[in-house]
Amino acid sequence: MTENLLEDRRTVLVVAAVSLLLFLIGNLPWQLDDYDQAKQAFTSFEMVKEGRWFYQQTPHERVATKPPLVGWISVGLFALTRSWEVAWRLPSLLAALALAVLLFRCAGSAYGSIAALVALSAFGLNLLSPRLATLVRTDMPLAFVIFLIGLLIWQKIQRHEEWQSRDRVYVFALLTIGMLIKGPIVYAFLLPGIMLFQWRYGRAHPELVPSGVEGSAPKPNSGGAWSGWWPWIASLAVFLLWVMGGILFQPGFFDEVVVREFLGRFGESIHRPQPLYFYLPHLVHKCAPWSILLIAIAIFDLASRRWKIGTVFREISPDMFWLLCWSLGGLVVMSLIPSKRVDRIFPIAPPLCLLLAAQIGSRGSCSDGSVSRLSTSVDSDLTGHKPVATENRAMLIYRWTAGALILAIFFTGGYATWKVVTGYRDHRDTLAIFGRDVRREAETRRWRYEVVSVKDEGLLLYLQKTRYIQPDRAVAEWNAGNLDALVVSREKASRLMPQLRNASLSKLESNDRREEQGMSYVLITR
Repeated sequence: MTENLLEDRRTVLVVAAVSLLLFLIGNLPWQLDDYDQAKQAFTSFEMVKEGRWFYQQTPHERVATKPPLVGWISVGLFALTRSWEVAWRLPSLLAALALAVLLFRCAGSAYGSIAALVALSAFGLNLLSPRLATLVRTDMPLAFVIFLIGLLIWQKIQRHEEWQSRDRVYVFALLTIGMLIKGPIVYAFLLPGIMLFQWRYGRAHPELVPSGVEGSAPKPNSGGAWSGWWPWIASLAVFLLWVMGGILFQPGFFDEVVVREFLGRFGESIHRPQPLYFYLPHLVHKCAPWSILLIAIAIFDLASRRWKIGTVFREISPDMFWLLCWSLGGLVVMSLIPSKRVDRIFPIAPPLCLLLAAQIGSRGSCSDGSVSRLSTSVDSDLTGHKPVATENRAMLIYRWTAGALILAIFFTGGYATWKVVTGYRDHRDTLAIFGRDVRREAETRRWRYEVVSVKDEGLLLYLQKTRYIQPDRAVAEWNAGNLDALVVSREKASRLMPQLRNASLSKLESNDRREEQGMSYVLITR
């Protein structure tokens, strides 16, 4: 019954539908007030309004620290949709959907239908993916690009293929895209795993073939995980061209981007440092119950081999070993960087999903109906059929998987629903609604209006302005008759009102919930 549930096509449709729904609603009500969303959204807005295509600023006129590729994509989407909310959030959503489809198809072709369901479920039914799927950030597009590179390496290892010139061009293009999304951080998620895999297999010496598994290791002189130097160096050169241009032509770029944003990540004086173990418990929590299932299966395998770790590494197939290197390499290197935030580790989530699928698929049958290699080498008798004990172990893990799937649907779905309900209840989108109302009123009455400098970066985008105005200048422009309305915080309004001629408070103001937090805004009109 358990195996039938996991292999049922209707189960896949349910998981896909629930995952899609969570991706769509995960950040409702939409707003830009947290997680630096306003900074990322402002890059594309400034491109359209001021033509800053290569180097942008933040809403408070500091240098934007990320490369512009995602901003370019948002500009193209805005030209098609004429909606900034869609243009800002669609890149992450499309990347999330593409990752889900790739994981499902690759796991299914390599490890079977149950593994495909597990890969899809583990990626879609956790606390990270639905949150990042429509967040105005670069984490999901970056994870998609990194996964494409790692997937190409995985396919080369699995198929025992030599690297061709066309493959190196693909790697160069993907690395360049990753560099123009978030810089050299792409190296941290790939190079450590590549180095570890190459150290283990090198040029695929015959003595490294796992015991009893014919054809498991790459062929002699095959490329393994390493595509060659030039894609990595050439993509870095493209990124350095962008950096050099910023240093030469953009005031403050060196201090903000090179010193503070990049070098500051490796120190403890600029960005808030976190302990070395920060990412591991957060990953276990955010990706539960799948993270727990992955660890449980690993412990189960070790126990069945009497805790002989060396035996496990000798028997593991090269493609599974690459997934292990890829995931753990990125986790270790990112943990060594003092500056940490949970969403930055997300690019290792897709390979972990594929690794979990491989763990489970190795106990069943491949997509073509043949017994998988690991099951054959470790658990099969000479006839190629799995012993009863092995079948019992496989069914036990299938039961764990079915339980994890049911738990994930209720846990992730319940959490996402709770976040959405509390978001609307607590008026989390109050500034977005306030900005929309002010714009509508200004268009109807043909007001000339400005926004007095405030802490909230998102307010500038809600009002579709590119610059804040300082209080002294606001008073001068108002008294000169150049302004019809001002958006200002309630605290500053009490100081400005006596200086403004014929000024009165409009009925438009931000919700009381923001006032409780000391962040209420009002509209001053004539």
